[in-house]
Amino acid sequence: MNTQRPRIQAEYAVGLARLLFGALCLVNALLHLDPAYHARFLHSLGAAWATGQPAWLTAWGHANAALVQTLGVGPVLTAMLVVEFALGFALLTGFRLHWLAWLGIVYNLWLWSTVGGLGGPYTPGATDPGTAIVYALGFALVLMTHAWRPLSAFRHGPQFAPERWKLILGQVLFGLLWAFDAWWKWQPTFLLHGVDNLTGAQAGQPGWIVAYIHAWLVLIQWIGPLAFGVLAAVAETVIALSLLSGLLLDWMLPLGAIYSFVLWTTAEGWGGPYAAGQTGNKGDVLGTASVYVVIFLFLIAARAERRWATRRALQAPT
Repeated sequence: MNTQRPRIQAEYAVGLARLLFGALCLVNALLHLDPAYHARFLHSLGAAWATGQPAWLTAWGHANAALVQTLGVGPVLTAMLVVEFALGFALLTGFRLHWLAWLGIVYNLWLWSTVGGLGGPYTPGATDPGTAIVYALGFALVLMTHAWRPLSAFRHGPQFAPERWKLILGQVLFGLLWAFDAWWKWQPTFLLHGVDNLTGAQAGQPGWIVAYIHAWLVLIQWIGPLAFGVLAAVAETVIALSLLSGLLLDWMLPLGAIYSFVLWTTAEGWGGPYAAGQTGNKGDVLGTASVYVVIFLFLIAARAERRWATRRALQAPT
């Protein structure tokens, strides 16, 4: 019994991470109800053929645009909304989540390759692989952590703690994303001008966000823009190496969550500005780093649950 209560607490923490992810997905779906989003959706597919994108992605983007025009923007957006609300409902209730999470992966990979333009074009100043790919990884973590079990109105799918290999796979996939981020942070354009991302994040924002970001800019000016760029590159490199190697994870996972939250509230401007039918991020979503926070929480909670489940198994009478 000594190990049962901590394990239940860790399991509930997995459920709370899932609920937070569901809330983000539901807000994204509500943003897509804005008529302005409908008006600009076809244009948003142009991210796949923006200057600097590879020829094959350009062809893929044009093929999707032609399909949307053939089917009609209205029916396509209606289908997208059905998918998005179904995914949000599944995350919040656990209903058929062990199946619908696969749909979440496929749907977000499609968004990533169309309105997200695979995060590109990767020209000087690019800093991350895009937003929807992180949402796809979030749904993958739902599967890997069996996150439909706790705090759910429905019980479907496996009801046991996640296997160790699944946690390692999720951790490594997340580490690859961080390694990609870190590589761009080491490029001269970011090292010398990375602070411009924070300055640009103030545009169109309400006064309190402008003041919040300005406070960080004052701190960065005191440190020095180049020193700030190097610190950011080092931080993301260390996070990537920890995730890929499994070293110091008990320290790095919570620090990574805090670092991601700071990124979201500064360089991503809390996901805004929230103009009619769009946000400051590709795909009209609440930001990239916000989902990084959720993924860190998934890993923290699932690792704790796995640890307590293993301990309880070792203490069980043979």
